[in-house]
Amino acid sequence: MEAYNVEPFQKRPGSRASVFTAEEQLLLRPLPQTAYEISRWVYGRRVGRNGHVVWEKNFYSVPFAHVGAKVDLRITDRVLQAYRGTERLTSHLLLPPDAANEYRTNDADLPAGERYRQWDPDRVRDWAERIGPATVSVVNRIFESVPVDEQGLDAALAVLRLSRRFSAERVEAASRLALAGRVRSPRYAHLHPILATGQDKTAGLRPPRTEPAEAGGYVRGAGYYAGGAK
Repeated sequence: MEAYNVEPFQKRPGSRASVFTAEEQLLLRPLPQTAYEISRWVYGRRVGRNGHVVWEKNFYSVPFAHVGAKVDLRITDRVLQAYRGTERLTSHLLLPPDAANEYRTNDADLPAGERYRQWDPDRVRDWAERIGPATVSVVNRIFESVPVDEQGLDAALAVLRLSRRFSAERVEAASRLALAGRVRSPRYAHLHPILATGQDKTAGLRPPRTEPAEAGGYVRGAGYYAGGAK
């Protein structure tokens, strides 16, 4: 190939190599540092009141100034980006495909102030206490099941946020039912079916199961065995 490129032209001065060096090489640009990724776009997703947009059953933060607005999502194999017009608002690593009701939140997307402080185990337990003792037990078991408390935050919050869709009373009742089962560490996947099917509503209406009292059987007395019976 090198010999072919340096071979002189027949009807003009120079060679393919000299033309490349003099005219074409100056116009080349370096390859991008990251490989090209195929992406898909989803348009018109509204930013919720909590400052997050929903994608595949999970929540991704958007700068708080855009609450209520519609944004476009660009999704690749690894990243989710939110755009408003041509402006990119935020970028997140995608949660795993099997994740549900989990949050990706950038600190820069939240407004300043104590009201919007980040979640920590103490704050999660405070919320659980406002729901009820059974919910506190569920949250504590979640934290006990992980090596570091911070690893249980998403799972605990997923349980507590059920009270927004249903109610605190129902979540507390569902927590009692889940704790009464054989699951060592109840989570969203255990409580949500209870609430969705209304098991928490009917559990208290079922009458307690009682065994029938024995009225007494036919007992042969001492007289029978003494030879008095015919």
